[in-house]
Amino acid sequence: MDRVEEALEELEFHKETGRYFSHPDKELVIEFPPGPLSIGNYPVSHVKTMIIGNSTLNLLTPTQCVMDRLAAFYHWDDTQSLEQALIVAGLHDVDMECIAEWSIKEGKIELFNRFRAYLDTSTMGH
Repeated sequence: MDRVEEALEELEFHKETGRYFSHPDKELVIEFPPGPLSIGNYPVSHVKTMIIGNSTLNLLTPTQCVMDRLAAFYHWDDTQSLEQALIVAGLHDVDMECIAEWSIKEGKIELFNRFRAYLDTSTMGH
């Protein structure tokens, strides 16, 4: 992680508490979660990759991103995360069946139904 910290410092990111890095001029926060990567109790078995120069970035798919944001909403009542899930789901094709099945396994189908109702309301007429 020392090399990562050095590289981020060169880009003017500063280490916050724990595994978070922020930039004074950006709203962006970078997190390095401990492995293995999971969303709630769901292990992430595949990710999208993006090659930039000599570096490979591993990224969550839009569906996984929605699930990650919903996990924060489900488990910590984080309404900002619910809003973020709605934005991502509104802008990208996501696998709602996968999200629903995951929500059932998380014991949060009622909150998923609330998310789905908000999504359906916000996308009506589009």
